[in-house]
This record gives sequence, C-alpha cells and structure tokens, in this order.
Amino acid sequence: MNEIFPKADYRQWITSIKTRVQTARIKAAVAVNRELLELYWFLGAQILEKQESAKWGDGFLKQMSKDLLAEFPDLKGFSHRNLKSIRQWHLFWTDDSAIGKQAVSQLPANPSQLVSQIPWGHNILLIQKLKDRADAFFYVQKTIENNWSRSVLTHHIESQLHLREGKAITNFQTTLPEPESDLAQQLLRDPYNFDFLTLTQRHNERELENGLVDHLTKFLLELGAGFAFVGRQYKIEVDGDEYSIDLLFYHLKLHCYVVIELKVDKFKPEYAGKLNFYVSAVDSQVRADPDAPTIGILICKSKSDIKVEYSLRDLTKPIGVSEYQITDNLPDELLSSLPTIEQIEAEFGDAG
Repeated sequence: MNEIFPKADYRQWITSIKTRVQTARIKAAVAVNRELLELYWFLGAQILEKQESAKWGDGFLKQMSKDLLAEFPDLKGFSHRNLKSIRQWHLFWTDDSAIGKQAVSQLPANPSQLVSQIPWGHNILLIQKLKDRADAFFYVQKTIENNWSRSVLTHHIESQLHLREGKAITNFQTTLPEPESDLAQQLLRDPYNFDFLTLTQRHNERELENGLVDHLTKFLLELGAGFAFVGRQYKIEVDGDEYSIDLLFYHLKLHCYVVIELKVDKFKPEYAGKLNFYVSAVDSQVRADPDAPTIGILICKSKSDIKVEYSLRDLTKPIGVSEYQITDNLPDELLSSLPTIEQIEAEFGDAG
C-alpha cells in the first residue's frame, strides 16, 4: 500500500533523524572510549602496584596477556605490547620523581579524567613523542578543545606548538577588554611555521602570499582553529585612494575580522603604522555592529622585540607581530634549473 506524503517534508524529517543518529553514535563512541580508558588506567595502576609491592618482573605481563585474551577474546587491547603501553602511560601521568614540584602543581590532580577524553591512539602518541608531562597536558587540552585527529595532533607536536602559541608580541592588554585580550593573545603564534611552502631564500611578498593561498588548508591549520578565509588583496578605499590588504580573515570564536599583513624582511616600525591604518579602515568599512574590534597580525621574516614593543606601545588598535620560518627552502640555484610551467607545456605541445 503506497501512502502519499510530501517529499520536501519527508526529506527535512529524515535529515533530522540522521542528525540524531549521528549525534547518538558520537556520544556512544565517546562513552565507550572513556570506559575503555578508565579500564586501562585501572590496569596500569594494578600492574605497577604488583611490580612494586610483590616485586614481580616484566615476565608476568606475557602471562597476563595470555589469560585476558583467553577469557575475553572479543576485546582488543590485551596484547603484551599494549599492556606494556598501558603501564608506561599510567607511569607517565603519575610518577612525580622526575618532575619538579612547581610543574606538578600546575597539572590536574586527577589526570585520568582528562586523558580519558581523548582516544587511546592519541594517548600513545603523546607518551611516545613527549617527555614533559606539562607539554603533554597542553596537547590533551588542545585535542579536547579542537577535536584534533591523530595526524593533526602529530603535526602540532612536531611543529612544537606548545613553544609557539601565545608568544607573539602584542598590545592586546591595552587595546582589548578582558577576557578577549587573553583569548586573542593565545590566538597568535611566534614563529609561524610555513614549512609546507616551497620557496627560495629570496622570495618576495607576492610569492609568499600566493604560496599561503595555494596551500590554504595547511595555512588555516597553522593559524589555528576558528579562522575563516575572507579574501586576499582585499580592497578598501579611503578618501579616494585604494589600498589592498594582503589577507583578511574572520575569527569565529572571537567574532572579529583579522587583518594579516606579510613582510619578507625584518620588522620596521612603519609596518605597524600601516597595519594600524588597515585595521581602522576595516573597523569603519567592514565591521558590523555585532563584531568585536578587528585585530591585526603582522607576520615578518624577522624582528627586534624591543622595536616591536616601542612601535605597538601607543597604537590604539589591537596588533600582534610574529615571525615566520621556512626550513625547507629550495636553493635558488636549484630552483632556477627547474623548468617553468610554460616550458613544460611547450615541450608537450611540441611532442604533439
């Protein structure tokens, strides 16, 4: 029996059902992960306790693995290798013998509640790549906040994000209200890592800008969560003269426009003045009433911290200055020996 029903209404209804199912699956996966990690935490504590109190050697882990696998063949995670990882993981978060008291005081009293919120593979990655518990704690928090995949987490660890985030020189404390000033400070990184670009040492600003736009996904990953790309060479007109902003973004968490200017040489005080002008123009011409004050970011090849501090001290607009680094530049002589796109096309044209 065929019932007639409005297809548009049905599509809307089935979409809502699919969304609810997907949400339930995500919640179930998170709950399962938390229960599994809490079990691993218990196992890690038991293993360490037996090795300490009963003076059992590592040999019992093989027997433990064999017995658990025999009893629970459908459950993963009881291999000899994984049990050793469980012990190492628990020890990493609980052994204070090699960590100073000040560092310990900055860490959560019950780390299991925190680390159980990220997948086991992420946890293993952290203890394999990091030795400092405070650094690992930083990446656990960031993973929870931004829902990082393991590959994204790996990228940020290898680029040493914990040493770069919030390190830029800014005037945010005097130009933005709290807590926006602190949030904006953490938004910036110094230096920015542009290793995904292939440029010569003597690249110009247009080549740098083109490279960042061509690799926009990687650039957004380096900028951090919340950035939405608005445009490049964004045009603004002031008193009959036209100006071009290198890159314009909107930050979804701070609810503000972000003007980014690129410089391929050392910081000069006049760069800050020009960026201040651009930020004022965006505030007047682009920013809407609900938007927070526009922020300016100047990314240059190198800088003198003292000159930057002097340049930003009396500016009225929120501006930060960072460096960028590219460690995988192609040597100029190698790049000059490579064929251009036009040359390659010509070769194929002649062949045809």
